[in-house]
Order: sequence, then structure tokens, then C-alpha cells
Amino acid sequence: MTDPAAVKDALKSQAIETPSWAYGNSGTRFKVFAQQGVPRDPYEKLDDAAKVHEFTGVAPTVALHIPWDRVQDYAALAGHAEKRGVRLGAINSNTFQDDDYRLGSICHPDAAVRRKAVDHLLECVDIMDATGSRDLKLWFADGTNYPGQDDIRARQDRLAEGLAEVYARLGAGRRMLLEYKLFEPAFYTTDVPDWGTAYAHCLKLGPQAQVVVDTGHHAPGTNIEFIVATLLREGKLGGFDFNSRFYADDDLMVGAADPFQLFRIMYEVVRGGGLTSEVAFMLDQCHNIEAKIPAIIRSVMNVQEATAKALLVDRPALAAAQAAGDVLGANAVLMDAYNTDVRPLLREVREEMGLDPEPLAAYARSGWGEKIVAERVGGEQAGWGA
Repeated sequence: MTDPAAVKDALKSQAIETPSWAYGNSGTRFKVFAQQGVPRDPYEKLDDAAKVHEFTGVAPTVALHIPWDRVQDYAALAGHAEKRGVRLGAINSNTFQDDDYRLGSICHPDAAVRRKAVDHLLECVDIMDATGSRDLKLWFADGTNYPGQDDIRARQDRLAEGLAEVYARLGAGRRMLLEYKLFEPAFYTTDVPDWGTAYAHCLKLGPQAQVVVDTGHHAPGTNIEFIVATLLREGKLGGFDFNSRFYADDDLMVGAADPFQLFRIMYEVVRGGGLTSEVAFMLDQCHNIEAKIPAIIRSVMNVQEATAKALLVDRPALAAAQAAGDVLGANAVLMDAYNTDVRPLLREVREEMGLDPEPLAAYARSGWGEKIVAERVGGEQAGWGA
């Protein structure tokens, strides 16, 4: 897409979901460094998310994590979001923190523990109904640490059975998004370790089940854009958890480690029609040493920049070079787009949207950071339970 007006229209319509838990205190197994002014409840998380949307214009929804974001009245929470100019997005389940889940949750050998896990997932579907959320996002820490610890095939049977019960509970227009992870916290077998396993389960479940690609959940050297292209081709790419990694599941800011990889991924999204489909673009990051809101704004901008470059690829020229077997010429078309400085284009886009062309500077001038430090005194700071 090389028509400037079409590129701008695509960028203006992009939607990047931010995660509620990224606004609270989060960290690693080593340490969570608490910050002043972080939210004390889900309502204040939404207040901060609204600021990200206010200054970027492309972050209209906020994902919730249950039980971290559990409230008495979810309709009231949805109403609060709307008053702040945002909406509630995906509902994320949590079957990895209770002591009962030491040997797994939905794949646990004990039927009582499996029942507890499935009941939690069904609770999340109820929350979707109350909030109007479209997506239920599932990630399981289930797996084993030692050969012989459990029956690998039986665990897949338990997984399929639990997913089927939850899938049957989904309403019309709702989706189940299944995430995979190479390893951690299970080190011998992980029950959903790769896109193929997730795809196989989603294919069996039906059209409302799709795969989530967390960009940090792969072995070093994995060609993530190939996975994205394949899932898009099969109509099974439900969404992304955007973050960045140097080693394992680092959960760093998206585009921080390898911006070229993010560009390659976004090119396959553009090429496969993912920008105009129902693919969900969500951040899933751990902001441990950097300020929360500015980091999320920067992450949104990183996705925007990669998307802009992907939209600038001269696809007719690329196709011609590919058809002619012009290896260097084809590569040059991609590299020309990647090497384009798209910051002036994005400044124009923001100005046309009635936004400040520099979101980070505008946020700094707004005084919101100082305001929340002064006002959010007392109570218990929100955190992800690490």
C-alpha cells in the first residue's frame, strides 16, 4: 500500500489494546519494584489507560485479568470505562497462582482441581457477558518437570475436555483465544507449548476458537512471521500479545529487542488482511524499572511505527521481483520500507486526528503523572501477585 491517504486511513483505524496489569506494580521472580502513583483498583487502572488513549488515539480498549481485576459490579466498571472514553476488552483468566495448581489446572490429574479451574474459566465467560467483552483469553502454566511425572496424552485429553466445556458456554459473537508458550514454569513438557498444539485444539473446538501469538513465547531464532502468515491463511489468528525478548519470556516493551522482527510480523499481518479483520492487537508487558504510563505510550508508538513501515511496502514491486526470482531486488523492496523514517508521517496522522503530534511530550506536559502520585496515597497498590 503506497497511497499516502490509504496508509494514513489504516493507521488512524488501528486499535491497540492495553493490559490493565501493566499499569500496576509488576516485575520478575527476583523483585517487583513498586512505584508511586500506581493504581489501587481496576477503576484507577482504567483512568490511566484512558490517558494512553487520549494521547495516542489508538488504544481504545483495556484487557482485564481475573482475579486481579475482580469487582462486585462489572457493568459499573464497564460504565466507568465508557465515561473515560475507553472500553473493556479481553477477559484474561488466571489458573496459575493458586496452590492447588502446583501440578496443573485444567490438565491436573485430580478431577477436583480440574473442576475448580474450569469453573474459574466459566466465571470469566460470565464476566464477558456482564462487560460486553468479545474475547476470553486463556494461557495455561500446565505441564510437567520430570519424565514420567504424568501421562502426556492423558493431559491433552483433559485439556480438550475442559476447553470444550468452556467453548460450549460462549455466546454468539464471543471468542476463545488460546495462547501457547514454549516453556516456563513447566520445564519438561508444557501442555500448550507451540502454535501447532494450540491450532489443533482450536480447530477441533470450532470457529469461535482461535490462537494467540505472544511474541515472547518462542525459542530463539523462531520465525514468528511464518507462524503469523500461516494462522492468518487458515483464519485462526485471533490476536497478539505484543512484547519483546532477548532470552526467554522477558516481557520487555514491544520492539525493544528486535524492531525489524516486529516490522516483519506486521508486514505479514498487512499482507494477510489482519489489519482489517478481527485480529486483536494487545500489549502484554512487564514495566518493572520504567514508568508505567509513558512506557505503554512508547509501546503503542512502536507498534504504530512498525505498522506504518509495513503499510509502505511497495507490494506490486515486491511481487514483480519475487516472480522474476530477483532475490536482492525483493529484499531491497522490504528494506526500503523498513528504513523509511515514518515519524513525520505519524506526526501528520496524529495532527489530522486532533492529537498532539508527540504523545510522550504531551503526556509529560499534562501533569497526570504528578497528579496521581499526589492523590493515590493510602490503600493497597495494584500488582500482578508476583
